[in-house]
Amino acid sequence: QVQLVESGGGLVQPGGSLRLSCAASGRILGIYYMAWYRQAPGKQRELVASITRDDSTNYVDSVKGRFTISRDNAKNTLYLQMNSLKPEDTAVYYCNIRSLLQSRSYIYWGQGTQVTVSS
Repeated sequence: QVQLVESGGGLVQPGGSLRLSCAASGRILGIYYMAWYRQAPGKQRELVASITRDDSTNYVDSVKGRFTISRDNAKNTLYLQMNSLKPEDTAVYYCNIRSLLQSRSYIYWGQGTQVTVSS
């Protein structure tokens, strides 16, 4: 079974940048939606950014203008470039990939990567 492996998290000062990556262990056919979610302590998991098969992107208001979602289909990799980071961006970030193949829907989740924004 294909697994998603996230990397790029860590500790960064306010105003800094990080680039998260989410690599699939194998090829996933029929991808129609890819996204990043995050979950802060004591809060529900929230959708941060998404990108569809036709490259339509969507962002939660709190990250618009600061985060950019992108993908590399050849490498089966999803990215999240995070700039001008704020303490409130601190959370565990998860990648999510959804595919549809032969009328069956598949949902994949990564294990999460910690992002901490603090001085």
